[in-house]
Amino acid sequence: MSKTEDLVLRCLLPGFAGASAPDWVLGRVASGLGGVVLYGRNVEDRAQLTALNKELHAERPELVIAIDEEGGDVTRLEATKGSSYPGNLALGAAGDSALTQEVAGAIGSELAEVGIDLDLAPVVDVNTNPQNPVIGVRSFGSDAAAVAAHSVAWITGLQGSGVAACAKHFPGHGDTSVDSHLGLPVVEEDPHVRALAPFRAAIGCGVQAIMSAHIAAPTIDDRPATISRRVMTGLLREELGFSGLAVSDALEMRGLSDGRDVADVAVGALVAGCDALCIGGHLAGEEVVDEIVRAVVAALEQGRLSEDRLAEAASRVDALAAWRKGRGKPAQVSNQVGMVAARRAVRSEGPVRVGREAVVIQLETTRSVAAGDVPWGVAASLAARGVTVTATQDLDTAAGKSVVLVVKDLHRLPEQRQVIDSLLARRPDAILVEMGVPACRPAAARAYIATHGSARVCAEAAAEVMAR
Repeated sequence: MSKTEDLVLRCLLPGFAGASAPDWVLGRVASGLGGVVLYGRNVEDRAQLTALNKELHAERPELVIAIDEEGGDVTRLEATKGSSYPGNLALGAAGDSALTQEVAGAIGSELAEVGIDLDLAPVVDVNTNPQNPVIGVRSFGSDAAAVAAHSVAWITGLQGSGVAACAKHFPGHGDTSVDSHLGLPVVEEDPHVRALAPFRAAIGCGVQAIMSAHIAAPTIDDRPATISRRVMTGLLREELGFSGLAVSDALEMRGLSDGRDVADVAVGALVAGCDALCIGGHLAGEEVVDEIVRAVVAALEQGRLSEDRLAEAASRVDALAAWRKGRGKPAQVSNQVGMVAARRAVRSEGPVRVGREAVVIQLETTRSVAAGDVPWGVAASLAARGVTVTATQDLDTAAGKSVVLVVKDLHRLPEQRQVIDSLLARRPDAILVEMGVPACRPAAARAYIATHGSARVCAEAAAEVMAR
């Protein structure tokens, strides 16, 4: 392998399928691959994950192993059962930055224990558009100053555990109504107005990495931010002064790749100022890695990309690996702080106690690609507290029993609002539990609980309120 190909490999963070590393991954790690991104599909349990990361690091100790562990709705370590930690909106609702820092420190200690180097978190987007389909509860809230304060606390807690943090999604994905996994969102408000404040704060507290957003911010550039030099170099580097690792969001997401070749997008991201390129959420094979390597080498030969820019990008990946190596082993932290935070985030009004028997009607929603298929709801948590639970969609079975209606982001789902109104008309004593953004409380909902997220601990905190 040539020196140039080695530098290109250093800039790639591919994903792969399965609970063990395929031979093609191990071979490229040994050849100098910069990192890998792990997904829920790669995690069976803590012992397996630790063994996987140990095997990867054995091939190349400097390999950066990354994962999306935000807590709350987006978890990879606990994708099969739901997170032991509330997500950002719940932490914002709790309103205690010291608690936010403690939660992030506990998450970081778990990640460090299993061999993770880079957590692709926190989300520092200011969720100013209530119709946002992909940020929502992943944001600390809609107030830029509060989001900035909690972002600093989360980054400080995580990096204090020795795991690098990655603030996302630059220059701000909060004022959007399109999921960038599915299309290109356009942000009409100038990011300088609100969206940049948490990123400035993150840079100020020493965040090791920042992830680009596949959004267009026309006040700066019409091109998607990931391939915009005005955004990734002019704004991030020159205006905000960030000198750490710039990570692209997954290159195959349609907000960026729709109508564009993934390999060309990879070249464009490097030219724009991204250093580490995430690929493999869907394109999780060796072919795409080889295709990108060839495309970048060709871009160098054609003069579209300079050798200095490529070397700079690779050096930033190496610098993050060196930072991680210099961290000591963190003290083990109890995950009980997650339950403490979830309790602090719950809000309830009205007669929210259930009897010994309860019918739970949960209105399902389409999960975002970012969150994946993680279980949610309060039925299991109520049952664990001794309530005899019937999970159903049939209110006719509820005679003589308490009724619990469970929704997520009701404000974005007018068809579900009609269903809820109909159910409340028949059972005005029903308890409505909102596990998304609590932006819509129907007038007929006399008993209402907002958990500010659908993490397992948020469900448990709601169950405590209902079954004391």
